[in-house]
Amino acid sequence: MPPLAESRLVLGIESSCDEMAAAVVRGGREILSSVVSSQVEVHSPYGGVVPELASRDHARVVSQVTEEALKEAQIELSDLAGIAVTAGPGLVGSLLVGLSFAKALAYRSELPLVAVHHLAGHLAAAELADETLKAPYLGLVVSGGHTALYRVQAEGAPTLLGETRDDAVGEAFDKVAKLLGLGFPGGPAVSAAAQAGDPAAVDFPRPMSRKGGLDFSFSGLKTAVSLEVQRRGGQEALGDSGVADVAASFEAAAVDSLVARTRRALERESLDRVAVVGGVAANRVLRERLKAEGERRGFDAVFPPPSLCTDNAVMIAAAGAQGLARGERDGLSVSAFSRVPVGEAPWRAGPG
Repeated sequence: MPPLAESRLVLGIESSCDEMAAAVVRGGREILSSVVSSQVEVHSPYGGVVPELASRDHARVVSQVTEEALKEAQIELSDLAGIAVTAGPGLVGSLLVGLSFAKALAYRSELPLVAVHHLAGHLAAAELADETLKAPYLGLVVSGGHTALYRVQAEGAPTLLGETRDDAVGEAFDKVAKLLGLGFPGGPAVSAAAQAGDPAAVDFPRPMSRKGGLDFSFSGLKTAVSLEVQRRGGQEALGDSGVADVAASFEAAAVDSLVARTRRALERESLDRVAVVGGVAANRVLRERLKAEGERRGFDAVFPPPSLCTDNAVMIAAAGAQGLARGERDGLSVSAFSRVPVGEAPWRAGPG
């Protein structure tokens, strides 16, 4: 078995939602391969992810995706120092497919297995993309299932500072896309439509803007969009220009909320860097606004490349390499968890 040195090769497997992914990373930083099997066509007719369909498709492609990742990296299983796999949070059925496959692969190959927290993976993606990013820094996680602020420290688990009280921002994008007839996935669809619209056309509320603290809320904003669509006579009555204006106004309100809370967290925690991760981190307006705000306020906003914003296995391999270097190992009894705070590893509590 290869030593866990700087040249170590780690295979990452990610299946927490609707993407089945596998990747190989060397030394925790060098990306040798990244393969992602998307399910956009599977879920598009429903306007959102259908859990049972997601897990079934994962089971269909998991072996092929992993084989492609190893082939792309030009390595064999015997070259690996370990296998990293997402154990939570996420859709349990989807998680179990990747986790079961990783356990079987580790058993057959006699390789160490390490279970990875999905959000820890996203934060690792930021450090992977920018080698100058060192703790302490602020982590803003924005995706279809998560919207939260963390203080990331050199030692110990990230500290939760604030999170959404209802919908995640990515979920709100998906629901607004459905209201506007823009298809799935909602984030890119709304953003594309918004480019032709006026962000000041509709004065949508900025959630939680009058309240202290660092929590988020997006259900009221989603409801405001629904009422505006109804007021204008429904989706068909909007026309292309109406859809563009509503999309742009919604995007502006959502981004305003994210930027305001991020700025407040940076000031409260006396930090000068924020790593923005998760699928919504690929949003053009969010990137532009946070970078511009950073120039005015004296902080730096770090974004992974778009390919590392959405769910991928590179981030799981990178986080897994860190865990393996710390001596973390998980036995074949490790299971999946739909909800688990960052820094906790309930899968490591039982016998290995």
